[in-house]
Amino acid sequence: MTPTLLLVEDDDGIATPLVRTLEREGYAVERVATGGDALTRAAGQGIDLVVLDLGLPDMDGLDVCRRLRADGYEAGIMILTARGGELDRVVGLDVGADDYLGKPFALAELLARTRALLRRSARAATNGDAPTEAATPETGGGLRVDVQGRRVWVDDTEVALTSKEFDLLALLHSERDTVLTRERLMDEVWDENWFGSTKTLDVTMGRLRQKLEDNSAPVSIVTVRGVGFRLEAG
Repeated sequence: MTPTLLLVEDDDGIATPLVRTLEREGYAVERVATGGDALTRAAGQGIDLVVLDLGLPDMDGLDVCRRLRADGYEAGIMILTARGGELDRVVGLDVGADDYLGKPFALAELLARTRALLRRSARAATNGDAPTEAATPETGGGLRVDVQGRRVWVDDTEVALTSKEFDLLALLHSERDTVLTRERLMDEVWDENWFGSTKTLDVTMGRLRQKLEDNSAPVSIVTVRGVGFRLEAG
């Protein structure tokens, strides 16, 4: 099935060649020029990846990203922007982006990152190997991870996670009480061809940890300095 990409870019000089390039690679591409139109289109079905500019005429792209995640959009989001500072990248990742590409960029790198995000999403959608834990009697239901349905509950409350947050939790949960290295988490959750910084892992793990704490989950994500992370009861 042909992946459908939503390009959110108001500059015709950038959008037109990008659409042509992506279509030549075999993708179906829809282009909108405003954040409002992006939110409306992504609320429907069938968008596999959002390629999002930050400098939009009606609202900041970071707000678009934040609202996409709040509205339940779980597929990939790649930010394109001239804001290239480390703080800007961290903020973008913190509001739910999966990747961040500064302008100007090489088309070959954009295509490689697009393929990586789509591969990861496709594997996540078909992954049914990680076990689903039964309710934990000591916690009145505890933490439940439904890998097939890609849903998480603490007791009777469902926890809303982004695609990457879910992938991290499912992997940690499948090997509970085992330290998973940073390298393995990056390879399996982001793809072995990931181009970005491992700060992406730290930011996403921080969001996941906060959501578990906010929902009083009976588990904690422990950082093993210099090695990786472990999910354990607590």
